[in-house]
Amino acid sequence: MLKSELPGHLIRHATLRQLQVFEAVIRLGSFTQAAEELYLTQPTVSIQLKKLADSVGLPLIEQVGRKAQPTEVGRELYQSCREILGSLSDLEAKLADRRGMKRGRLKLAAITTAQYVAPSILGEFARRYPAIDLSLELSNFDNVLGRLASSEDDLYIIGHVPDRLDDVAIYPFAPNPLVVMAPRNHPLVGKRHISINRLAKEYFLMREPGSGTREATLRVFATHQLRPRIRMELGSNEAIKQAVISGLGIAVMSLHSLSAEGTQGPIALLDVVDFPISRQWHIVHPKRKVLSLIAQTFLDFAIQDEARVRAHVDEMLATFERGLAGD
Repeated sequence: MLKSELPGHLIRHATLRQLQVFEAVIRLGSFTQAAEELYLTQPTVSIQLKKLADSVGLPLIEQVGRKAQPTEVGRELYQSCREILGSLSDLEAKLADRRGMKRGRLKLAAITTAQYVAPSILGEFARRYPAIDLSLELSNFDNVLGRLASSEDDLYIIGHVPDRLDDVAIYPFAPNPLVVMAPRNHPLVGKRHISINRLAKEYFLMREPGSGTREATLRVFATHQLRPRIRMELGSNEAIKQAVISGLGIAVMSLHSLSAEGTQGPIALLDVVDFPISRQWHIVHPKRKVLSLIAQTFLDFAIQDEARVRAHVDEMLATFERGLAGD
């Protein structure tokens, strides 16, 4: 087939759904994850990719270990898919603008710690705009920055904003205090003004290197020429919470992670000097990106919703203080 004939051939034989499936598999590196994201079965994903490969006439994907990677032709097709699907997404946003928020889609990506605050804001937004389809991708900090660099989503929710992100628009929108957590039966529970030196004798549970919470914790200890005794590194906040409850150590985490159970549940807060660490949640997007009406509306809504989030944080801290006073 001549190169000049290929576009017409693909238009006749390939479908947008096949391109969407292919893009998801390459981006995620997994048939299973692509199937989950697109609400398809794994066999359906395999069938769609086989049909697309037959249309192109060349292999598109090769399996390297457990990861699906594109062939040389697959890499070229992937870039074209991103451009095509990106253009369609922009068109969908423009059409939604013309419909005045009656329909459309909002894609958010957030660091995993934001799993305790992002759904709350999205829930409030959905009640006001029930016809908007919402998508939230939770991942570690590096993955979210990767998605930001390639502009895969409308907006991004992160905690600490690295200095190197000088080409993004940054909007602080809610408090994110970091607190010291311990099992309810820990001997330091109820003690006043615990020093960092005393805390350094305890075992710590932490996220992986690169975590914003981990880096903030290390900075506090470094100001006292100390390092925490790290017993375990865990890959999720929920895993850390369960490890704290089990008595494996103490942890520094976002106060939002106790939103469901509160500060009087199986995990207790410790009254430590230099804590809480005052931090902010931020919504960011590339400066060059022109926000759709839906994305801009959500951004404005999240900033206005700050008062509700702050009131919730203040009440949790007040409950903790009342508990100390009662002791």
